[in-house]
Amino acid sequence: MDIEVFPNRILGADTTEKILRDLDKIEGIKRTVLQGQRLPPAEMGHPDRRTITVKGQEIDLQVKTGRILMEIEDESVIDKIKAVCEPHLPFGFHVYVGKFIRHEKTVTDKIKYGDDLDSLPDEMVGLTDQNAQLSERATIIKK
Repeated sequence: MDIEVFPNRILGADTTEKILRDLDKIEGIKRTVLQGQRLPPAEMGHPDRRTITVKGQEIDLQVKTGRILMEIEDESVIDKIKAVCEPHLPFGFHVYVGKFIRHEKTVTDKIKYGDDLDSLPDEMVGLTDQNAQLSERATIIKK
């Protein structure tokens, strides 16, 4: 089951980092994807283009977070996620249940990765931009 947390505003780097740290404490979240407007390259010096720390791992934040997509184990996790989001998003947010993350490899993946598709880990399916290099678009944080 997938859910989408849709804040009423685009999130800054500090808020994104705080939410991810608190969401990490919830059992039952399998994968998390941040979606939003791409930030300019680091050389341009955008204040939100920085490194954030989640689970002790440093991640280069490359988007202004507009939506947080999560694959969860069951519906009981939704209330815990809402409780985490409320203090960080006082301006409001919506939670939608649906299918937001691809779970199977597609023909597009075969074209993009070619023979390397078999070596693509299952947890990476649906997490990356098809037109980008894998190393530039996704970071796996081990549980």
